[in-house]
Amino acid sequence: MDKNLPISLDWSTEEVVDVIQFFEFMEKAYKNKVNRDEILARYRRFKEIVPSKSEEKQLFKEYDRELGISCYEVIKKAKGDPKK
Repeated sequence: MDKNLPISLDWSTEEVVDVIQFFEFMEKAYKNKVNRDEILARYRRFKEIVPSKSEEKQLFKEYDRELGISCYEVIKKAKGDPKK
């Protein structure tokens, strides 16, 4: 399936790769069990690239609509219970 990933032309090549990997991991985490610490580490890197909460929400909305998942729910669940 071809995906239209939300990226910015202002990002470096490394940042684009990191954001794409973040979103691909969010998709994997939404569908399967994954390591909580890895989710949070990838989210921290994403926030280095996208520090604005409003931009984060917009990117999540675009990606969620494209794949029918919820990045917000993945992050919320990972932050919520340190044992899971």
